[in-house]
Amino acid sequence: MPKFAENLDMELSFDFHSPVEPLKFNLFEKYNLTVHIKRDDMIHPFISGNKWRKLKYTLLDAKKENKTHLVTFGGAWSNHLLATAAAAAKFGFTSTAYVRGESVENQNLNLCKLFGMELKFVSRENYRNKENIFNKYHRQDSTTYFINEGGASVHALKGCVEIIDELPFAYDHIFTACGTGTTLAGLAIGVKNNRLHTRLNGVPVLANGAFLYEDINRLDNTIKDVMLHTDYHFGGYAKTKPALLTFIKHFVSKTGILIEPVYTGKMLFCLFDLIEKKYFPPNSSILVLHTGGMTGILGKLDSFGFNH
Repeated sequence: MPKFAENLDMELSFDFHSPVEPLKFNLFEKYNLTVHIKRDDMIHPFISGNKWRKLKYTLLDAKKENKTHLVTFGGAWSNHLLATAAAAAKFGFTSTAYVRGESVENQNLNLCKLFGMELKFVSRENYRNKENIFNKYHRQDSTTYFINEGGASVHALKGCVEIIDELPFAYDHIFTACGTGTTLAGLAIGVKNNRLHTRLNGVPVLANGAFLYEDINRLDNTIKDVMLHTDYHFGGYAKTKPALLTFIKHFVSKTGILIEPVYTGKMLFCLFDLIEKKYFPPNSSILVLHTGGMTGILGKLDSFGFNH
């Protein structure tokens, strides 16, 4: 087996392209709306979307503290786990993930292992207290660095703020899907820092998503003007319904932009539904954020019924 040089001196940054593209649908023209999509899904095949945004300053902090081993948490189809595994390999870290639930194999976890991540499965009950897991198995190792589920942290918030700085101009509305609320909170800080009058709209992908108001406030208690649209979860996290799947097939076939039913698909369904309900004044400009994580669609392809 060939021996490879260590990768620990690589800079924790890379050139990426996240363009803003127009979306063209008759519905938008009907109500005289301008809609663009920011393609954070194009940042990297595996460290894509808001996953890189959340990891960037987290990994810089780990390097600053001379940590070399990343320990994180997620479900079996977690985009965050795959992004962390790929980022660890790219930037010279080792990685371990604690996976919620019974031991399983799937394409996502196999990719994590291919990037060198060690996987450990824990019961759903034990998984609830991630800091206990970290303290029990890693606290005595000074090289380990804790990364929360989904990458949520103050460092992640800093990375999401930068999205606003990259936009070509100000929009009346910005939409993003929400899991932990970190991306939405980062956008809100970016809007505030740039003194914009943009209205921020979050679409929780979990049932009863109004709790995100409190989570966002904990991340930054100066955030005020955000709107959560909580009726578009389709049954809860990673749940779906025929109407959502039909919408996704139509959107992808008309735009060539791949979306999935866990995050971005729900957010865009919400946008189209609100437009049909005349939610936006004429001449409004709207930006939707494609938060990436497209490998998550692998666990949902059977739902589309292509083999029937």
